[in-house]
Amino acid sequence: MKPGTGKYERLLARCAGLEPVATAVAHPCEKSALEGALEAGEKGLITPILVGPATKIREVAKSASIDLGKTEIVDAEHSHASAAKAVQLVREGRAELLMKGSLHSDELLGAVVARDTGLRTGRRISHVFLMDVPTYHKVLIVTDAAINIAPGLEEKADICQNAIDLAVSLGLETPKVAILAAVETVTSKMPATIDAAALCKMAERAQIKGGILDGPLAFDNAISRQAAETKGIRSEVAGDPDILLVPDLEAGNILAKQLSFLANAECAGLVLGARVPIILTSRADSVRSRIASCAVAALATDARHGRLSEAVAHA
Repeated sequence: MKPGTGKYERLLARCAGLEPVATAVAHPCEKSALEGALEAGEKGLITPILVGPATKIREVAKSASIDLGKTEIVDAEHSHASAAKAVQLVREGRAELLMKGSLHSDELLGAVVARDTGLRTGRRISHVFLMDVPTYHKVLIVTDAAINIAPGLEEKADICQNAIDLAVSLGLETPKVAILAAVETVTSKMPATIDAAALCKMAERAQIKGGILDGPLAFDNAISRQAAETKGIRSEVAGDPDILLVPDLEAGNILAKQLSFLANAECAGLVLGARVPIILTSRADSVRSRIASCAVAALATDARHGRLSEAVAHA
């Protein structure tokens, strides 16, 4: 998140008082990946467990003058083994978060979705970018721009629910979801508009819970209330969405990168829908972005503990 906007600082302030979350960091064999995990540990967000070739991790730390201190290192032969071992630590209860280091996303997610040894649940996994856009008045969630290539209606419902649950864990009472398409009218020529209309009806029938949905909305009338009013759209969401649900991965990926490179947005990245949140950042992300991702994951984990405690109390 950009310095000076206050959004990043408020995010970290919300984590004050939380217990650090044990986090399996898969293959942190590059300077920024290692620095990000250790700095998040210093800030009390996570307790990193470094999983990967121990010799290589120590070499990276030495060349970058990084003090590993008493940080636990779990030796794994290579990146694939690192991913599998990190997932195993979560399954064994030794870690409550999973964090990508310097390996490919496909390697980590392959271990996550493995049928017998992974972290699958009944819900579709999906990715969210939490974006601090200097020209927008609050943090904006863009989903899914990294995992689901061409999701169908049921997959979009899970993607939407994952994002809503995360937004609630960040303190939003009823997140507003703009379901994006190229136009704001429903037409059979554009399947995304039909999906958007169906998702809104699913929310009315409580198949999607906790948010206010509207769509289809084109990007301009999703973000700008004035643009929506010009087109005669009356909406609680237009001009004030917390979540942008994109029609497919290509649209979402392009949107997120446009916001980053043209609007100077900075982002945090998480994968949702598995047994635990997964901190999935790009190898090119800054340490600051990695720490923001850890902060969001810590808040999501704390909210999950609250829901589990409430469920036990009412059992």
